[in-house]
Amino acid sequence: MTAPSQASRDWIARLVGYDTTSRHSNLTLIDDIAGWLAQHGVASEKIFDATGKKANLYATVGPRDRGGVVLSGHTDVVPVDGQPWTSDPFSITERDGRLYGRGTSDMKTFIALCMALLPEMLEQPLAVPLHFAFSYDEEVGCLGVHGIVDFIQRSAVKPRLAIIGEPTEMQVVNAHKSVCACTTVVHGLEAHSSATHQGVNANQYAGELIAEINRLQREYQQPEHCDPHFEPPHTTITVGEIHGGTARNILARECRLEWDVRSVKPEHDEAIVAAVKKYAAERLVPEMRRIHPEAGIDTRLVAHVPPFLPMANNPAETLALKLAGQNRTQVVSYGTEAGIFQIGGVPAVVCGPGNIREAHKPDEYIEVSQVAAGEAFLRRLIGFCRDEASRSLFGEAA
Repeated sequence: MTAPSQASRDWIARLVGYDTTSRHSNLTLIDDIAGWLAQHGVASEKIFDATGKKANLYATVGPRDRGGVVLSGHTDVVPVDGQPWTSDPFSITERDGRLYGRGTSDMKTFIALCMALLPEMLEQPLAVPLHFAFSYDEEVGCLGVHGIVDFIQRSAVKPRLAIIGEPTEMQVVNAHKSVCACTTVVHGLEAHSSATHQGVNANQYAGELIAEINRLQREYQQPEHCDPHFEPPHTTITVGEIHGGTARNILARECRLEWDVRSVKPEHDEAIVAAVKKYAAERLVPEMRRIHPEAGIDTRLVAHVPPFLPMANNPAETLALKLAGQNRTQVVSYGTEAGIFQIGGVPAVVCGPGNIREAHKPDEYIEVSQVAAGEAFLRRLIGFCRDEASRSLFGEAA
């Protein structure tokens, strides 16, 4: 395969150079992209969060009076804290045919390719417009994209489909699991560790709750709950963070659990969260309150990423398969913004460069060959959008 352009390499390095970990603002990156678009005569809209410190970006290349193709990507990345990186995570390092850096796989490369190919998009008129939709806070629950979908729904002309460029190794994905992100806080009572009868150890009750989560995980691994299309084929329940206590010899006053559910069936989401709450309320809290009446366990849903469901006659799937030269779709277990576009009335598909196995890890990387494959895919899309006959895919007269 032909090597990727220098422009694509430069844009990957440019975007990876911004530390857009979800806890930080993404405005420097968004402003850079907006400036690049403006240099080429393309107007863009910034859709801010409530704080004004983060923003989505939406822009249209081509005719604005007809539907088109959304190219969607998130600008935030996961933290690098505590990970044993062997190179600067916010600077590209190339070795052995790979580009290393946070966001190379998930998913700044896709956005970089869109920016690198912008001049080519403008070389000749497009019959079908391309829309850039770049979001914030995907990694903490797909929060920002709702602003984009709301913006689209208010628009006079709506896009006909969306391609979400998450890393699939350029395979066409038409379904994924849902995600429930939850926070549980166990409220106990501090006491000296020699006087356990005088306090409520929040850490140890949190441990009992984790044991129940593990039991539920085993229950939902049973065949009747599984869907063999996914890997793994069952709903997963995982505790990702535990924070509690102040010293070894003090009973912990508070313990916080950050956990998530990734369901193969939509009904699992509510059932599992309800089961965790019920176990806490009926089995743990009464025992805790026999010592301290203000003890308790609070669980709240922080974010919900809806499942991405296969849909009949999906134009996004049809187009992506054509551009990728494939004849069958795949499913994935991780969550994306595709289901939110789908619920918002924009048929979607997930297809982008890189492999999800490299995401969120130290020394995250993308194969240079995947960069080239993504670039080739987008060039074929540009060619499609220049062809007046392509409008027939959208039910429009050519």
